[in-house]
Amino acid sequence: MAQTQTLTGPERTTFVRQLGSSFAMFRNPKSLVGLAILGVFVLVAIFQDLIAPYGPLEKDYTALRQAPSWRHLLGTTHMGEDVFSQIIYGTRGVLVVGFLAGIIATATAILIGVLSGYVRGWRSESLSALTNVFLVIPGLPLIIIVASQFENPPLLLISAVLAVTGWAWGARVLRAQTMSLRNRDFIQAARANGEPLRRIIFVEMLPNLLAIIASSFVGTVTAAVLSLTTLAFIGVIPITNLNWGTILFWAQQNGAFPDYWWWYIPAGLCIALLGMALSLINFGIDEYVNPRLRSAGERARALKKRGLNVNSAATAVTTSTTSVRESQA
Repeated sequence: MAQTQTLTGPERTTFVRQLGSSFAMFRNPKSLVGLAILGVFVLVAIFQDLIAPYGPLEKDYTALRQAPSWRHLLGTTHMGEDVFSQIIYGTRGVLVVGFLAGIIATATAILIGVLSGYVRGWRSESLSALTNVFLVIPGLPLIIIVASQFENPPLLLISAVLAVTGWAWGARVLRAQTMSLRNRDFIQAARANGEPLRRIIFVEMLPNLLAIIASSFVGTVTAAVLSLTTLAFIGVIPITNLNWGTILFWAQQNGAFPDYWWWYIPAGLCIALLGMALSLINFGIDEYVNPRLRSAGERARALKKRGLNVNSAATAVTTSTTSVRESQA
């Protein structure tokens, strides 16, 4: 009769410690700034009905193409629609598609990447070949073909298509890292003790891969957001799916460039700010994962705390040493 294995006290403590040390990557100042900006967008998406002063398609025919004012903070469109309200209501769609695509793609990358890196023989080669096939599939044409088959494609479908074309890079990185982990002493000891495959992967391996998984997730979300806004801007996604790319599409279609700047600049800035936030989070994770970057960042922060200029640290040390020698002479 099979017995269910549970984690003992020391094993549970070790697992929690590994998990906590893996999430230490978010204590980096770059990651904190990126998380703060991302948190603002998340709050806007959640409380959009309370923040937006007007409905996204509510029209004010007395204020057509009106510049920003107290009544319309970011001006109006050619139909008198409030641009600020459209920016607020478009945030949720961008974040939902980005995070759904990131979750689906990351889960797929973990499943295929870790398995192909841990197992050996034909199974590993088959999963690796599958990853290589999806690496060379052209993403944008496939998304255009699939989206054009539906009159009003749901956000889940758009996210799934973006995930299908975005999981392979993460799987390739995870496979390489898993192949380096499978020969470590603690993995060999777990295999010698007869531990099941699921426990070796979830308890022994995944805590050591969390930083790479987080980086892959952030990169996938960034790519999904840019792909969504690009598809909306070129008119592939229907106008009923309001997002920042849709705002840019209508601005371009109605001659907003370059005179009516309030119609397209806010949407472009939101895309840039969200991309910057995700990039900062990714930079912080990279600095945590890479020992050289981590040590350089810690050294730079230590010098700043002491009031020293990071770029002229060597000069300052040399000058102080020379001054000491001259005084002794």
